[in-house]
Amino acid sequence: MFAYSNWSVLTVSFVVVLSLALSGVTLCSVLHLINAKWRFEVRHLAASLFALFPLAFVLLIILLVGGTNTFHWWAHLDTHGAHMPGWYHPAWLVSREIVGIVFMIGLYWEFIQRQAVSENSPEDAERFHHIATWIPFFFVLYSTMIAWDFEMTLVPHWHSAIYGMHQFISNFGMFLAFLVVWIYVLNSRQKLVRPVPDYIYNYLAQMLLAFSLLWIYTFDAQYLTIWYGNLPDETDRLFAMQNGDYAFIWWSTLVLKFVIPFVAFCFPGPRHNVSAINAVAVCIIVGTLFERYVWIGGIEGTGAYPYLASIAVGSVVSTIGFFLVRMQMQRTKLIKE
Repeated sequence: MFAYSNWSVLTVSFVVVLSLALSGVTLCSVLHLINAKWRFEVRHLAASLFALFPLAFVLLIILLVGGTNTFHWWAHLDTHGAHMPGWYHPAWLVSREIVGIVFMIGLYWEFIQRQAVSENSPEDAERFHHIATWIPFFFVLYSTMIAWDFEMTLVPHWHSAIYGMHQFISNFGMFLAFLVVWIYVLNSRQKLVRPVPDYIYNYLAQMLLAFSLLWIYTFDAQYLTIWYGNLPDETDRLFAMQNGDYAFIWWSTLVLKFVIPFVAFCFPGPRHNVSAINAVAVCIIVGTLFERYVWIGGIEGTGAYPYLASIAVGSVVSTIGFFLVRMQMQRTKLIKE
């Protein structure tokens, strides 16, 4: 039997790929709404991650078809003691997930199309601004549903009122870190038709610091409330993850996602050093991958680390994602032939 710890790697891959696809357009929307001048330097690059949606959709279908492997509760429909008993129905799960991702693909596609012509006329600018206002709203709603379905409700009796926010803040921080490394690689290899200016790294470093602080705030708000309440239904899952077989990646997540970014970026020097920014960004990416896996694969706190599955699935998913995004960048003439 294929172990749950191995199958969980596929779930983590789906959540990560989907988060990158969602966050790229969301960043474009937010920068537009706050009138950030540097949005013109990164908006088309960030929006290229929309090309990951087909991959996310395929991964979603695989996870839903293999529902008994993806969700512990799938084969046991007794929801007695569940926090949200109405949430645990396979047909309802499949329906909301399919409708949700199709809706987000359509919404984001419309945003990209309007962004491309937003400077043609005042009417185009107004239509673009109108749809941009909806992007953060649906990003929060949809990301919360993903957080609940694929992480929080894996243990039916466990719940956290802040978990949805905690998860998508973490994933958006990972996206910003990915954007840093992505820009650095493209600039270094002189692949971009219009290279991204170096001052953008400082802006992204400031955002990474902000999201590291937001992440640790939501982490503490969740953890301390559960620890102080000391209710077995809530503490069992957390203590199993932090003290069980996955203790190393649990504590590594705290170091990689908060300690290192905070210590580095609270000083102005590293925020203006491209190498330092990239090093911190890599730490945040690895820390987020650890975090996603410990919440998905480590729900019982036991199990061997899925080294082979991580390498195999990660390599295949990363390769497919690379070619999808590269083809999108070639179509939009962002990179040189």
